[in-house]
Parts: sequence; structure tokens; C-alpha cells
Amino acid sequence: MSSKLEIFLVCAPGLEPILAQEALSLGFSNVAAESGGVTIDGNWREVWRANLWLRGATRVLVRLGGFRTFHLAQLDKRARKFEWSSVLKPSTHIKVEVTCRKSKIYHSKAAKQRIETALKENGFEVSDDADLVLKTRIQDDYCSFSIDTSGESLHKRGHKQAVNKAPMRENLAAMFLKACGYTGEEPIYDPMCGSGTFVIEAAEIAAGLVAGRSRNFAFEELQTFDPAEFQTLQKAATRSTGLTFYGSDRDQGAILMCNKNAGTAGVESMTEFYCKSISEISAPDGPAGLVIINPPYGGRIGQKKMLYGLYAALGKTLTQNFQGWRVGLITTDADLAKTTKLPFKAPGPFVDHGGQKIRLWQTEKL
Repeated sequence: MSSKLEIFLVCAPGLEPILAQEALSLGFSNVAAESGGVTIDGNWREVWRANLWLRGATRVLVRLGGFRTFHLAQLDKRARKFEWSSVLKPSTHIKVEVTCRKSKIYHSKAAKQRIETALKENGFEVSDDADLVLKTRIQDDYCSFSIDTSGESLHKRGHKQAVNKAPMRENLAAMFLKACGYTGEEPIYDPMCGSGTFVIEAAEIAAGLVAGRSRNFAFEELQTFDPAEFQTLQKAATRSTGLTFYGSDRDQGAILMCNKNAGTAGVESMTEFYCKSISEISAPDGPAGLVIINPPYGGRIGQKKMLYGLYAALGKTLTQNFQGWRVGLITTDADLAKTTKLPFKAPGPFVDHGGQKIRLWQTEKL
């Protein structure tokens, strides 16, 4: 458990600095943001902890090592001698992915075949359906191997079954909450809550519930996995809070989904969901907090020209009924954001969300 590993936390481009902040706040070492993610180092226990605790990462890769190679015969020979058994169990099923860039080996399919053969001859099973993935990168004539320790994308927490159209992924929601300065010490209100992602994430953060507590991970199939040690990480201390987290939506079906998802996540006692239109919402009793909202953009749901009235009504209602609250709004379009007439600061960076470029717009207290 003491050997130091190079660990790469994958995230949506644009969110690297926020993920780096989260990693630092959780005590990870040598945190550095780079394109497409964040590097940290640590032992295998830190790999498990990153998968289990981080809310903003998409997946966690461990760099196993590599070697220089200039042709396929050399790749074949060196891949056969690589110390696979230090990480992989005998008869492990594994999928191989290969990318080649700026190298004398430029044919990724041929390189993939050589690596698959090396794995088979070392006693492992190769399958394109395997949950465990070996990512191979051949760049500038150097072949490096990384193992995907997550399996399914980490936004799949394992306790949210019901979703609606164009849902916000949990890891993006968590990062937008963090970008708004949310720490779990104030209420939030999502007036277009959909399947409840923002509300449930906020409640989990406030309660200290670890993100991956309800799911399995690919690293559980590795030679380095210690089930007893992992169980200690799953039992992270939770905390009580007197706060309530609110969501509303005009669709009664969405409210049913939210209540079901909150129950599965174990935060039903901390959340309240109401069937209300935008014109009907008002600040709940108690302290002011954060309104966080992911309204339609006009790309997937409806047409953009039909949304100006919605955004204008949203801005008017928030201005009148949520004095003292901050607002975080996610959208693709600056004109739609400005239609609210809310006093937004400069928007955040563009973030890829299902092929669309979205940004976070924030206000100070209204």
C-alpha cells in the first residue's frame, strides 16, 4: 500500500480548476490541474478514496508505466515482459484501448492486437465487453499504460434510477455547486429541478455522504484490492444538519421522480419537492441560500426563440421573491442569461455537456 502511484482524475474540460480545489479539500497530494483533468499521487488506498469520495471526477486512471517503442515487433516483445501480474489477477477479463500520435507506430488497431496477444500469453482474458479497461497511449514513440479503476462513469452514483429529459450529470452538478461557493452550510432551491440532481447532490454534501457509496468499481477486480481496507473508506463519518433543500417543477411526474431518487439516496428527510410553475415559486422560510437552475437551452428541449419569455419570467420572479439569495444559472447562451435581467458577474468557462457548451452565470445576493 505504500508505493506511490501517478493518478489522473478525468473531468469535463473547463472544470479542471474546480476539481483540483475539491481534491485539495479532501487532502490529496501533489494536486495539479491539466487539460482534461487533475493529477494527484498516492497509493492504491488513495485510488479507492478518489473513486469513492470525489464528486467532480468522471473517472480515475492509474498510470502503470510504459516504455519506448519504435516498431510493432518491439512493442510486442516489451508488452509481453511488462509486469501485468503486479496489478491484474489471473484470468482477469480486460478490454484494451489504444491511441497513437506522433509516433512511428501509427496504426492503433495493429498495436491493439500486439498488446492483446501479450496479455493473453500472460494468462489474462481479453474482451471488448470487459468492465476493466487498459488504456494505451503511444505518443512520441513512448507507450504508456493506464488502468481505468472506475468502470462506469463516476456520475452514476448508483442510487438515482429515475431521470427526465436532458438531465444534468451528477458530477457536473457537484462542480457547479462548488463553483457557486456551496459548502453544505446553506439551503438551495432549484425551481426547475427535473429529476432532482442539484437538490440531492446538495443534501448529500451537507450530510457528508460519500458520492460512490451505492456502487461498485472496476478496481475491485484488481490484484491490489483490499476489501477490508475499502470498507473503512465507505464508512466515512456523516453529519446532521438542520437545513432543508428544495426543488420545484411544473411537471408532477418530475416531482414523483425527485421524491423517489431522494429516497433511494437516503436524503428524503432533508429534501422537499413541489409542483409549481416559475411564476408560483417563492423563497422558503428560513435562511437565504443559493438558487441553482439548469433551464432549457433551446438545443434539446423546445426552440430557443420560445425561451426568452421563460427566462424573463424567471428573472422577474427571482428578483421579487428571493431577496438575499444568490443565483447560479447554467445555460449555453449569453442572450438567454441576459434576458433574466439578473445582475450576473462575468460567466464561468465553457463546459461540455452532452455535446453542448454550457456556462455558469452567478450573482451576488439579490
